[in-house]
Amino acid sequence: MGSARFEEKDFLACCGSTKFAKEMAALPPFSDLGEAVLAARDIWFNKVDVAGWLEAFSAHPPIGQPHLSRTNNVTQWSRGEQSTALATANTSTLQELANWNAQYRQKFGFVFLICAAGRTSPEVLDELKRRYTNRPIVEFEIAAQEQMKITELRLSKLFSEKANAAATSYQHHVTATEKAGDRMSVVGFHLAPPAARARPPITTHVLDIGRGCPAFGIDVRLEIWKGGQQPPSPSSDEDLAGSWMLLGSGTTDKDGRSSRLMSSRVDDDNNDAADPGIYRISFNTGKYNPTGFFPFVSIVFEIKESQKLEHFHVPLLLSPFSFSTYRGS
Repeated sequence: MGSARFEEKDFLACCGSTKFAKEMAALPPFSDLGEAVLAARDIWFNKVDVAGWLEAFSAHPPIGQPHLSRTNNVTQWSRGEQSTALATANTSTLQELANWNAQYRQKFGFVFLICAAGRTSPEVLDELKRRYTNRPIVEFEIAAQEQMKITELRLSKLFSEKANAAATSYQHHVTATEKAGDRMSVVGFHLAPPAARARPPITTHVLDIGRGCPAFGIDVRLEIWKGGQQPPSPSSDEDLAGSWMLLGSGTTDKDGRSSRLMSSRVDDDNNDAADPGIYRISFNTGKYNPTGFFPFVSIVFEIKESQKLEHFHVPLLLSPFSFSTYRGS
């Protein structure tokens, strides 16, 4: 995506401080999300005063009540950020959250603020109770840090929406000639030699859901199980049954995407194919976050004979104390 320009109202949806939104909107267009985040941190911590911090805090609904956001766009984002907490809450938990929110506000004078993305309701409640014991000056600084996490998460959504809108607009203006050219490109892709193909059968990316941004600089390894009659399992002895063979390694870029982990292979009909088998993709999460719970994360999955022509995208959604994955396309 080229340079991105947003209006003051866009930045106000990311952070409810008028001063923050005006300062961000006054800057030249940002070349990428990373540049916007760096500017946002500088403005938030060095240019926005105490009154601006409190203004931003007041724009947030109480945790567990995202419908109380003051604008539709923020309401939608708040629901998404609190989706895990809401999905793991029952009536009793929501009532307890409401009670503790009220106590917190009475003590500190502002709403309890936490970057809730990926956090369960019990986790949020435990954090609220723990932070309630803080001195006001300490808690004020913590709330400002949490606001910055939320701002970064929303900036990433803002850039994503901008990119999607640009792609949609482009598609609407493609001419019949360009469409024909696209079809020829597809034909050319299938006629090209394997070395010219852009996407290997297995790919990945890493998203830091704790900060709401792509995870940059994580080392990634892709392996396949070779040797032995039995596939690996938690109860098998790998030294006796077989071993993992390295297919490739890489490092995630600023978009969280790993460099090429394996070469493309084609079958007899010149289609991209992956060897059927059991694969393991490993991430050096300890190097990325030394204070986190996981020194590394390995995801083991199987590609069957009937799936060898399919594409397998195996992403990692990571936070300091949890992770998840899914099969993408």
